Amino acid sequence: MKAPIIAVALLATLAGCAVQPNSANVYNARQAQNEQSVRMGTVESVRQVTIDKGETGTGVLAGAALGGVAGSAVGGGKGAIAASILGAVAGGMAGKSIEANASNKPGLEITVRLDNGDMRAIVQDADELFRPGERVRLLSDGRKTRVTH
Repeated sequence: MKAPIIAVALLATLAGCAVQPNSANVYNARQAQNEQSVRMGTVESVRQVTIDKGETGTGVLAGAALGGVAGSAVGGGKGAIAASILGAVAGGMAGKSIEANASNKPGLEITVRLDNGDMRAIVQDADELFRPGERVRLLSDGRKTRVTH
């Protein structure tokens, strides 16, 4: 009875690990058919950065649960309790590390000189190549701005 409950809890926890893209090429359903302002400009510089999505704690929880279950299978009596505790601690530490590595992704800081002379810098996923001197479009909905070709 205990194992199915833990499995369901782990699946629900892992579902929370999904990260939202910061790509100029990905729109969610709510962004479709919304008007955006378009400004033209020239790429001044491009710098590689890391986008940190932050830790949600799901890695620690999932790792601790798995470690605790695995540890409880070791020995019997007080030994099983101690092994469960040690397994939960080790699993939590491993889960935290895994989540931290999975939540970092490569990004670009793109600095653009707009046609009116203003400068803008936008950070987004590194899924499209930009070079200094290229003409680009900045698409903005008032909250988010994307750089596209």
